[in-house]
Amino acid sequence: MRHTLPISAGLFVIVIAAACGGGPPPPPPGPDPDSLAAAQAEEQQVRDSIAAEQAVRDSVQRDSQRIVAEERRVREDSLASVREETNNVRDLLARRVHFDFDRSNIGTDDAAILDEKLAVLQRNPDLRIRVTGHCDERGSDEYNLALGNRRALAAKRYLTDRGIAESRIATSSMGEERPIAMGANEGAWGQNRRDEFTIISGGGTLKMPGM
Repeated sequence: MRHTLPISAGLFVIVIAAACGGGPPPPPPGPDPDSLAAAQAEEQQVRDSIAAEQAVRDSVQRDSQRIVAEERRVREDSLASVREETNNVRDLLARRVHFDFDRSNIGTDDAAILDEKLAVLQRNPDLRIRVTGHCDERGSDEYNLALGNRRALAAKRYLTDRGIAESRIATSSMGEERPIAMGANEGAWGQNRRDEFTIISGGGTLKMPGM
């Protein structure tokens, strides 16, 4: 009987302690729905802002690439146009004039060809050319060299009489040494009695008369 009271008292103390907080702590409160929605909205706003900035950068880059491509195309078209015009002018300059047998006078048809060259020289003041006279195979070498020279000088005189400076036109003669048509007949001889025109300088970029 002497041990009953202390044991009972001890059990009472244990029961009281368990009732007063001796068990596991309560779970933490869950996230506030309003706070979670606000955080998600803020994150979405940041993502939208980044996407908008990237879209602007992409648009600027596309516009820049388009402008560069357009400028390149314009430059290429311009260069192609310049090359085409220059080639057309060179074709005009390359047209030959022809002469009758043993003659060096400029005929009507050949005057029209020289008028084209005159316009080219007027349009391109830095252009210098050479006129080379040629002959057919008949006659001596010495005679044909002299005749070729007279033919070159006739074309030069036609141009200088119409305002082109003499310093812009050189002359030479090849006589019968460089035929362009072979054959001992008038068809070949007529082609070989000619003046040829070549560019000495200033022919890199040429402008067409009247443009």
